[in-house]
Amino acid sequence: MSERRSGVLVHPSSLYSPFGIGDLGEGAYRFIDFLRKAKQTLWQILPLGHTGYGNSPYSAYSAFACNPLLISPDKLANDGLLGNGDLRNIPYFDKNRVEYDRVIEYKDGLFRKAFEMFKMYADRKPFLEYCRENDFWLYDYALYIALKKRIMNQRKTESVLTDFVTFVERAKNKLKDTEIINMFYGAAFSSFPEKYLNLTPETRRELEEELKDEIEYNCFLQYEFYKQWSALKKYANKNGIQIIGDMPIFVSSDSSDAWLHRELFYYDKKGFPSVVAGVPPDYFSATGQLWGNPLYRWDYHKETNYDWWTKRIQQTLKYVDIVRIDHFRAFESYWEIPYPAETAEKGAWRKGPGKNFFDVLRRRLGGLPIIAEDLGDLNPEVHILRDEVGLTGMKVLQFAFSGAANDFLPHNYKNTNWIVYTGTHDNNTTIGWWNNDVNEHEKNYVKQYIKTDGSDIAWDFIRLAFSSIADTAIIPLQDVLCLNEKARMNVPGVAGGNWEFRIDENALNDGYANGLRLFSELYNRNNIPIPEYEDEKEE
Repeated sequence: MSERRSGVLVHPSSLYSPFGIGDLGEGAYRFIDFLRKAKQTLWQILPLGHTGYGNSPYSAYSAFACNPLLISPDKLANDGLLGNGDLRNIPYFDKNRVEYDRVIEYKDGLFRKAFEMFKMYADRKPFLEYCRENDFWLYDYALYIALKKRIMNQRKTESVLTDFVTFVERAKNKLKDTEIINMFYGAAFSSFPEKYLNLTPETRRELEEELKDEIEYNCFLQYEFYKQWSALKKYANKNGIQIIGDMPIFVSSDSSDAWLHRELFYYDKKGFPSVVAGVPPDYFSATGQLWGNPLYRWDYHKETNYDWWTKRIQQTLKYVDIVRIDHFRAFESYWEIPYPAETAEKGAWRKGPGKNFFDVLRRRLGGLPIIAEDLGDLNPEVHILRDEVGLTGMKVLQFAFSGAANDFLPHNYKNTNWIVYTGTHDNNTTIGWWNNDVNEHEKNYVKQYIKTDGSDIAWDFIRLAFSSIADTAIIPLQDVLCLNEKARMNVPGVAGGNWEFRIDENALNDGYANGLRLFSELYNRNNIPIPEYEDEKEE
C-alpha cells in the first residue's frame, strides 16, 4: 500500500435497501458508483460472518460462513428464484436502523421460496462445485445451523424441563442464571443434549439424514451470498476500488468451529472453555473487558503448520483484497482469563505465536495483504512484531489530542506505513465525539491544531486525515455525511442497540462526493489510473 490512497468505511448492512438491511443489491452498487465519483479507491467493511446473538459482526456462527441477511432479494428475483409478486408488499422497516428480528423473519420467508425454486429449476452443477470447493467448512456450518434451529424450535414449543435441568447441572458453578437461559434457548452448542455435544461419526450421519433439506438450504444461502458478493467485488475492482475486509482474531463460543473442532481451543468435554479472552483493566474500564471467546491452543496450531488459520485467511481473501485483523496484539501476547469469571480483572498474559505464525503464512500464502489493528494499551513488543512482519498499523485522530507528544497526531508519524482514521466503528461519530466526549482542554487543542471553530468538525478531521503523511486515509461514512452520535455503529461493552446504523436512499449526494474528490486531488491521494467507468452491473 505504498501509493497515497483513501476510502470510506461502511458495512454493507448500513447501505440503502428497501428490505430492512443493506444488502448486495442496487444500494451497494450505487455506493461503489459514489466512491468512484468521489475518486476513492478503498471500501472498508466489517466482518462478513453470519452474526449470532447480539448481531455483532465480530461474533459469528462460523469463521468461514457469510451473513445470509446481506443477500439481495432483488438479485434472487433477477435470477428467476423469486417472482415479482414475492417482492410486493414489503413491510415497513425503519429507514435509519436495522430491526434484526423483523428482517430475519421476513428474509427467511423469501429465501425459503427461492430455495424451493432453486431445487426445482436451477442448474445445480455450479452449486455442487461450490460445495465441493468449500467442504472443509461448509457442511460443519450448515449442520450446526440446522441443528440449532431444530433444538431452538423444540425448546420454544415443547416441555424441556429435563433437558434444562441437565444443562443447569452441567453448567453448575460456571454460568449466571441469565447466561444459562440465553445459551439454552439460543441453543449454543454447550447446551446441546449429550448425544449431540460430542458427535460420533454414527450420530453425525443420522443427523445429516434427518436434517438433509435444512442443511442443503444453509449451503444454498452461502452459495447465493458467494455469487452476489463475487459480482459486487468484480464491479468494485473494475472501477478501481479495492475492498478492505475485517477478521476477528477470536471465534465465538457459539460456532461450528468450537462445536466440531474443539482441538483448536481450550475446551472441556462438557462444552465449556477452561480459559477465555478479554483485556485487563485499563484507562477505559476499571474491571477490564471480558469477551468470553475461547482461546487458541497455539501449540496445536503450530504442530499443524497453522493449517486452520491458513485456510481461514485464504477464504477471507476470496472475498476481499486486503484484510484487517482485529486485536493484532494477541499474536504477541494475550490476556488469559480463567473460566468462569465475572470480570477480566484476574488473568495472566500469555505469549502468542509471534513472528513464526506470519513466517509460516508467508511461506504458504505468499504476500500478506494484512492490516494490524494495533490500538489500545500495547507493550513495545507488539510494535516490534508488527514492524518485523511488515504490516500496516492504524492511527485514529479522535485519540490524538491529549498533548503535542501524542503518537496519533500527524506530526508524530515516524513513517508513512499507516492507515489514519477519523474514528472507527467502535468510536462515536466525530460530531458526536466533539459534542459529547471531548474535554475542554482537548477541544481547545483541536481548535489550535487545525485552526477551526468546530462548526464543521467532521470535515476538518477528514482534511487532517487526507493531508497527513500516512499512506492511507479511511473515513467512516457517518463522518462523510456529517452525522451525530445517533448514527454510531457500536458502543463497546453495551449489549443492545449496536450494529443497526443505516443510511436513507438519498444520503449519497454529489456534494459529499465532490468534497472527497477535492481533498483527494489537493493531497495527492488516489492519483493512480482508474479504469473506464463500468456501466454494466453484472455479467
